[in-house]
Amino acid sequence: MKPIYIFAAEGFEDIELLAVVDILRRAGLPAQIVSVTGDRRVNTAHGVSLGADLLFEEADLDGAAALVLPGGLPGAHNLDAHEGLREAIRRHYEAGGLLAAICAAPLVYGRMGLLRGVRVTCYPGFEEELEGAVPTGALVEHDGQFVTAKGPAAAFPFGYKLVELLAGKEKADALREGMIFTELVR
Repeated sequence: MKPIYIFAAEGFEDIELLAVVDILRRAGLPAQIVSVTGDRRVNTAHGVSLGADLLFEEADLDGAAALVLPGGLPGAHNLDAHEGLREAIRRHYEAGGLLAAICAAPLVYGRMGLLRGVRVTCYPGFEEELEGAVPTGALVEHDGQFVTAKGPAAAFPFGYKLVELLAGKEKADALREGMIFTELVR
């Protein structure tokens, strides 16, 4: 299967990257953390130093199954400022690839003008950054090639939605059950 790239910029929200990578890897999907900083060590919004799998320059971005953006501040703004990432997102979008973002990170797609007419969700207060989008306020939203999520508490449902889209509903349901997530939503 093609890799799923999750991008790490200085100041990303810890759980929005780590929980999603964990869920994807538990599902047997090739999730790779890609640093956009020029260094494999990236600091989270809460001061954790994380080692990325790849540097941006090492990733085969045109061969990706999905591009995933964690939120957090200043992480989302740092992702938005990375021209190479924006170019890769544009190519992935034009090829019809899956694009995902959580919390503040949908602002990257919004500022690029990719969300016009798309149902999305984001951290409250960032809706004005989603040019032309249709904000729903849902915990997780899937519309066409976009999956968006509201914030840190949505990290698990966001990860499961990605598994569902990339490996099937059965796999996602089994993972929810195996991780005891279903007990939270009863």
